[in-house]
Amino acid sequence: MSEPEQLNNRIAVVTGATAGIGRATSLALASQGASVVVNGRRGDRLDALVAEIESAGGRAFAVTGNACEQSVIDAMLDGAKSAFGREADLVVINAGRGLGGSIMTSDPDQWDSIFEINVMAAARMLRSAGQRLVGQCPESDPVAKPRDIVVLGSNVGRHISPFSSVYGSSKFAVGALAEATRRELGPKGVRVTLIAPGIVLSEFQEVAGYTDELVDGFKEKFEPLLEPEDIARMISFVVTQPAGVHACDIVIRSTRQDYP
Repeated sequence: MSEPEQLNNRIAVVTGATAGIGRATSLALASQGASVVVNGRRGDRLDALVAEIESAGGRAFAVTGNACEQSVIDAMLDGAKSAFGREADLVVINAGRGLGGSIMTSDPDQWDSIFEINVMAAARMLRSAGQRLVGQCPESDPVAKPRDIVVLGSNVGRHISPFSSVYGSSKFAVGALAEATRRELGPKGVRVTLIAPGIVLSEFQEVAGYTDELVDGFKEKFEPLLEPEDIARMISFVVTQPAGVHACDIVIRSTRQDYP
């Protein structure tokens, strides 16, 4: 096997890129030479991200919109070709959100939206990106070059917590989708990787409705907590492996996080 390489000549798509893990991943991939299509619902933040990438010598293109919508998914994948001259070969499915509380205590009015963005949007992008990436793989040598779909799951999708059971259940489903798709597409030359982080300090906690006291408790128990850049570095590691090497299922926690 050859040594890991930079991402020169790779075309990436990153959903949920306006903040947190998505933003950090976009910057990391661009810094290693990838051209990046960034997606999110906040156009001003996307424009600022594109400007930051371009000011550092990279290439980026923004697609504003909800990653749940098939038209937006198509715009991302079509945008890669129109902006950079060929189809994307690296897709990071990151868009999603949390929800604090259990079946008994969380807001049931939010359950549908959690599953729509965390599960259904991921499934739609897996299908759309998978079809295109498989089409790039020659049957004579399907691993002639790396082609990747990276899916952001969660540690609580693997170790379900009663304190975030609806969110955790959605990420349990995401893990199942990723593994099933890996088994389907891996033999055809497409790597599908699940990254399951523990607690990552970002906007996630506020959007999920976590109290300041709960977040302070995380810090007291588990510091130093993970930062988005830690997850971006792991994603970079996975996608820079030689095409015949696949780190396909990764849990990453802060060293002191014992539960979940």
